[in-house]
Amino acid sequence: MIIEEGFQIEIFIKDIDTPRQIAESDEGTIFVGSRSGGKITAIDRNKNIRIIAEDLSNATGVTYHKGDLYFSEVNSIWKIPNIDNVLKDSSAMPEKVLVTDNLPSDTWHGWKWIDFGPDDKLYVPVGAPCNICNPSMEEKYNFDKRYASIMRLNNDDWEFVARGVRNTVGFDWHPKTNNLYFGDNGRDWMGDDMPACELNVVNEIDSFYGYPYKHAMNVLDPEYSKKIPNGMEEFIDPILELGAHVAPTGLSFYDGDLFPAKYKNTLFMTLHGSWNRSRKVGYKVIAVHFDEDGKLLYQKDFITGWLQRNNGQEKVLGRPASVFQKSDGSILISDDGANVIYRVTYRNS
Repeated sequence: MIIEEGFQIEIFIKDIDTPRQIAESDEGTIFVGSRSGGKITAIDRNKNIRIIAEDLSNATGVTYHKGDLYFSEVNSIWKIPNIDNVLKDSSAMPEKVLVTDNLPSDTWHGWKWIDFGPDDKLYVPVGAPCNICNPSMEEKYNFDKRYASIMRLNNDDWEFVARGVRNTVGFDWHPKTNNLYFGDNGRDWMGDDMPACELNVVNEIDSFYGYPYKHAMNVLDPEYSKKIPNGMEEFIDPILELGAHVAPTGLSFYDGDLFPAKYKNTLFMTLHGSWNRSRKVGYKVIAVHFDEDGKLLYQKDFITGWLQRNNGQEKVLGRPASVFQKSDGSILISDDGANVIYRVTYRNS
């Protein structure tokens, strides 16, 4: 891997089945969701690996909140209360408690990353069940308005945080402003170079981000732009275009002290990599820098090397999937192509 000067990257753990979202408990246990393995894995401080849930459907999302571990399936979210004590007290498979099963069950863009916001509410994105469609207006999808959105659970009810979002995966809150930032994967089959995938910010709850009528900054959909309803509300543009087909997945703001000061409140973002393109793009981690007020300054490559080119041939060594800041200030990066998790530290620390 090629990493920005001053940093080093090493393998934290290997032979993890398609690792995706990462969480950490108060005791320092790392929890990992799986893109296709149907299991939740726990890794203790000695790097002992333990399966704590299995036989799940698209169990990509994990988060830790107030002592409890939460994890997702396509249409369900579960928790294991007091997870640290449970793992200490027994070697048996922990019992899981259903939080909700009131989520769409379509598996196209059906994986659900999860997290708790500064408001202590559980946030869940629901991807569009298609490449391009309008589920809330189409009988095929039961006119379900939950598709193509980010929602949060308020008591037992879902409320919209963002709508018109084709397929967000990772999301996080700016450490100073508490505004929510999220990636969005652009639609396919409009050519190699359009539309761009996106980085967005929520400045006002329940705003509309354009899908399926508009993509990126100003790309009108060839079919659905002709069906924009009269009096349609304003479309919110992304704050950054990432390039077509790069497939943003995980993202995390850095608020630790291990890295140099210029990385404080920097957003690290994994670009999982393209499939719908004649020449591959993505397959890297980028750093997106902001000022103290959360305004975008610039973005640059932070880690590359998963995609190699030699004499016109392309070779993919892995696919970075998520980025997570550990309690010690280092960051972990899951790779669901090579089935490993990397750890990034700063050499001078």
